[in-house]
Amino acid sequence: MIYELLAFALSLALTPYIAKLMKNAGIVGIDVHKVEKVEVPEMGGLALLISISLVSLLAKINGWILAVFLLMGLVGVIDDSVALKQSHKVLLSIMATFPIVAYINRDYIVIIKPIHVGVLAVLVLWMYVVASTNLVNMLAGFNGLEVGMSSVILFFIAILGEGSVRMLALIGLFASLGFLYWNKYPAKVFPGDTGTLSLGTLIGLLAILGKLEFPVAIMLIPHALDFVLKAKVRFKGKQIGRTRVLEDGTLVPPPYKSFLGLLMRIKPMKEWELVLASIAIEFFLGIVALLIQLA
Repeated sequence: MIYELLAFALSLALTPYIAKLMKNAGIVGIDVHKVEKVEVPEMGGLALLISISLVSLLAKINGWILAVFLLMGLVGVIDDSVALKQSHKVLLSIMATFPIVAYINRDYIVIIKPIHVGVLAVLVLWMYVVASTNLVNMLAGFNGLEVGMSSVILFFIAILGEGSVRMLALIGLFASLGFLYWNKYPAKVFPGDTGTLSLGTLIGLLAILGKLEFPVAIMLIPHALDFVLKAKVRFKGKQIGRTRVLEDGTLVPPPYKSFLGLLMRIKPMKEWELVLASIAIEFFLGIVALLIQLA
């Protein structure tokens, strides 16, 4: 438990420090889902990048895995700095995860059982990580949502994984919990794309390294559904209209469909209730994935 506790402590301590630096530099975002719109420091995901990378080095996690993780974090920093187009973000994530092609040696993918697809397996697994990266990044925007849901996925990966996969999943989980202390409602810091892209990459990497691509895909169902719904409006939802907040804090869904919008339409909720409902759904999917994998 030494590495896990160190990851938690580092993230817990670094997050407010990074948040202060970002605030002083004017790198802030408006917490739009509150009645009173306040400024919150962005790019707090740097604390996750540093803590996960440093502890993983101490735990002697394979260097190329950390390189891909850090490269994706760099893409997140660029995105937080200049607001990349979604297409550019995907292209850069393809480039940042390219080392996977050189280091993954598999001729099969796992969908309950191994399915041999020859040389296509490496391409599929590479694109799996790219998909995971961008799906986690897309389902975002509420206090504690991205890191909370990612923490659940990392928790179940730690249960299902073995060896270095389990170790890295636990390091990522405990670092995320340290960050979540500051990111939970009401958030004192946002992860930014620096945090969401790197966590999405970590989840994808752990899935293919542990041959857990099927159970992790089950846990990414909310993210995939959100992607499909937003694709129908060509990812221009913010231009169509945003989620509104009533005087009592109740959220009014945006005028286009999304995963979170569907939940808001099922039952009126405040921000913290929406996040808890999303995390609960993620946990349920984790149980389903666990049962299927162990069957």
